[in-house]
Amino acid sequence: MIAQRWFPIIVALLVVAVLAPVLNLVVPEGSVFHMSDFAVALVGKIMCYAICALAMDLIWGYTGILSLGHGLFFALGGYAMGMYLMRQIGRDGQYQSDMPDFMVFLNWKEFPWHWAFSDSFVFQMAMVVLVPGLLAFVFGYFAFRSRIKGVYFSIITQAMTYAAMLLFFRNETGFGGNNGFTDFKRILDIPIATPSTRMVLFVITGLVLIGFYLFARWLVASKFGRVLMAIRDAESRVMFTGYDPIRYKLAIWVISAVMCGIAGALYVPQVGIINPSEMSPAASIEMAIWAAVGGRGTLIGPIVGAFVVNGGKSVFTQHFPEFWLYVLGAMFIAVTLFLPQGIVGLLRRGKKEERS
Repeated sequence: MIAQRWFPIIVALLVVAVLAPVLNLVVPEGSVFHMSDFAVALVGKIMCYAICALAMDLIWGYTGILSLGHGLFFALGGYAMGMYLMRQIGRDGQYQSDMPDFMVFLNWKEFPWHWAFSDSFVFQMAMVVLVPGLLAFVFGYFAFRSRIKGVYFSIITQAMTYAAMLLFFRNETGFGGNNGFTDFKRILDIPIATPSTRMVLFVITGLVLIGFYLFARWLVASKFGRVLMAIRDAESRVMFTGYDPIRYKLAIWVISAVMCGIAGALYVPQVGIINPSEMSPAASIEMAIWAAVGGRGTLIGPIVGAFVVNGGKSVFTQHFPEFWLYVLGAMFIAVTLFLPQGIVGLLRRGKKEERS
């Protein structure tokens, strides 16, 4: 039984850390087994999305709190990484200035206060965790203490991310306005566009995803996780038994926000851009769709959902871009009506029927 549980994890580790690098860096480009740089970037991006879907499952699938604002935490982590990458450009920009090109274009003479220490990798990685975590703590503290639940909570989370998007669109905030951050050159003084660097980022992203999955599996199996599920099913009874639901909801809310922030930080150097569109309400809604399609409350389901939905998005936007939104909407409606437990729930139901 233990071997069966760990076998998929071992396979995932081998695929991420051994097979993918070999197929991309060793196997010749002409071979049918070669993994192209495009495939590396696409799968790396989807793995970042899968981390967000896993975070959504912890807060929605196991705690019963539907957030429509997790795109904000993802974007904040991305912007924290993007600030460091912009500083790494140095004088290689169009204006050959120590300041980012957009600041030179806007005739800024010095860095804003929030860009202090942005040239430090360690400091910015701390911001990747602290900024989403602190914002989630403050927001969650007041929202949960006010006992805001259900659709009302979903609405205010969406309002929060929409307000942040409008703020980041403004040039005065110092985050690049509409264009955001792009044209990255280096990370830790290493060229970012080389196949080896991209593969290192791919492997790190895969290992982080596996690590978060193992952490989530341990968390939901612990006493903490059982209390979360009890809050999801009957919060009032949890209160009567002596537990404080607010503390548990706040803790998992912050944990899920930090996971999204880390996913955003891994996303930016692989995709090469971060802008306010990542904070759009649609981006947060898509996270909920990934969890629903894969099967919320299963951990592995949202990961599957992220790959299925975004893989389909990649295909449709290349060949039938005008139909993708219709397909996405139809997929969500079909899952809601006919597959409430998602793809993983359907597979598990099929296995039970075979055994019986």
